[in-house]
Amino acid sequence: MPKLVDLSVSLRANIASDPPGLTPQITYFNHQETAKDLVSYFPGMTAADLPGQEGWAIEKITATTHSGTHLDAPYHYASTMDCGARAITIDEVPLEWCFGRGVKLDFRGFDDGYVATAADVETELRRIGHDLAPGDIVIVNTSAGTRYGMDDYLSKGCGIGREATLFLTSRGVRVTGTDAWSWDAPFIHTARKYAETGDTSLIWEGHKAGMEIGYCHIEKLHNLEELPAIGFQISCFPVKIHGASAGWTRAVAILDEKPGETNIDGGQP
Repeated sequence: MPKLVDLSVSLRANIASDPPGLTPQITYFNHQETAKDLVSYFPGMTAADLPGQEGWAIEKITATTHSGTHLDAPYHYASTMDCGARAITIDEVPLEWCFGRGVKLDFRGFDDGYVATAADVETELRRIGHDLAPGDIVIVNTSAGTRYGMDDYLSKGCGIGREATLFLTSRGVRVTGTDAWSWDAPFIHTARKYAETGDTSLIWEGHKAGMEIGYCHIEKLHNLEELPAIGFQISCFPVKIHGASAGWTRAVAILDEKPGETNIDGGQP
């Protein structure tokens, strides 16, 4: 029986998970509150007739498609991909992209706001002894992973730059992921660099790399610290929302446990 590791955060209201104005809101209705709604479908029935006098539990959610753990479609980054083709929306993302061999890059040592390069990716791949192959799903463990819901979450972690993204996608990687709020460096750090340089190419450079080679990435992953560098698969099928830029996903890592086997970082898988 394979070991399953939940890589998703719970969708929660009133925590630091998104910038102001984008945080999800959830209204909960309990069994007593909805009893009147249930009996309204059955003329002559009252709430007292229901077992336990209870209706159903139900929730109303106001959220963006980028709330919680989600998969971004190429359409999120720009209207085009693959050097001029129409960018696909989340309902058009090939299912084959969303299940594959997982590869974890440990970038927790980089400073907040650092933009990882292709050389950084190459160095980490050499350290873990992995050669990329088409269909690999590459996820990045940053220092943001353990800060989800904390006041500093949106400013934590490194980002993945344009050249690092293209290094991955040019080798057939079509899905990547991060435990940070964004695949790119936190905006607060990028804004400072832009103010100093006036260089607009710094803005969302990892995302915009999708204009050259279309790809998806998962944001707000969780529990990456529990994974080995290699030796697992990832499932990240998105909710199918027509014409949308993203879809929520219950991302899961699937590990083949072997007694006594250690991972590349020296711990147990």
